[in-house]
Amino acid sequence: MEHDPTRRRALQCLSWAGTGALFTMSGGLASSIMVERALAAPVNTQSVTPFSFVQISDSHIGFSKAANKDVIATLNETIGKIKALPTQPDFIIHTGDITHLATPAQFDTAHQLLSELNLPVFYVPGEHDIVDGNNPGPYTDRFAPNAKGDGWYSFDIKGVHFVALVNVLQFVDSGLGRLGPEQLAWLKADLAPLPASTPIVLMSHFPLWPLYTQWGWGTSDGDEALALVKRFGSVTALNGHIHQIQQHVEGRVVFHAARSTAYPQPAPGVGLGPGPLVVPADQLRRYVGLTSLEVHANSASIPLIDTTLA
Repeated sequence: MEHDPTRRRALQCLSWAGTGALFTMSGGLASSIMVERALAAPVNTQSVTPFSFVQISDSHIGFSKAANKDVIATLNETIGKIKALPTQPDFIIHTGDITHLATPAQFDTAHQLLSELNLPVFYVPGEHDIVDGNNPGPYTDRFAPNAKGDGWYSFDIKGVHFVALVNVLQFVDSGLGRLGPEQLAWLKADLAPLPASTPIVLMSHFPLWPLYTQWGWGTSDGDEALALVKRFGSVTALNGHIHQIQQHVEGRVVFHAARSTAYPQPAPGVGLGPGPLVVPADQLRRYVGLTSLEVHANSASIPLIDTTLA
């Protein structure tokens, strides 16, 4: 579904500044505009080495409609922005919808483009990356060969525990995603050995919090996953799917929804429903770009630099 770009409410509600967000981990704190409001519990700063990473999302390789007829070009420009950062990130996170139709050719193109970063890339699938709606095999074979179950996995980097979740294989009312009991059991076992001082980063495509359930922007059993991380002092949950920055703080959890590298979507509840938001072609690059964020131990505020592709 495509929407009229002149809807004033939509443009007032959206703050399009980029297609990626640079996070800096320092003392266990993941940078986010609202991170200092959420992290009040003790974090084991002695075991964490500062590092940075970039989140990108929703590249939709293979999409070619009015909202963006050349998604490869905007992804390439995003890659260029990342490569031009003064300090290169340690790795990249892609939070799903790498492709638009999950074809082998689209997987090949996405993999080739992102390999130009010369950085490790960790993926979670979007619903557009799943063949026939319920077969994650082609995605996992290419992007998560060592994953468990239907594509979930975890890894540790410099004292921070990352968890990649899959909530695009099972759906409930209004299209909400679902993790399912098998994945939740795995998550419980995965987190059990970790001390509460370990910083946690959750990665998923659909938001884990009920951002806008009428449009399926949430995870039906996300609260069960969040209950498992409640004891941790620092939790950052990153998602894609909605093609815009949305942030939320709940207890010690900071939620961050990333922009797309392909095209915008309307703000929650604005217009007839979710879908590509058409803006004038000569203005598209004003709505996509890169957002860089940092956390400094000696600063009460978080510096924010927005760089568009315009």
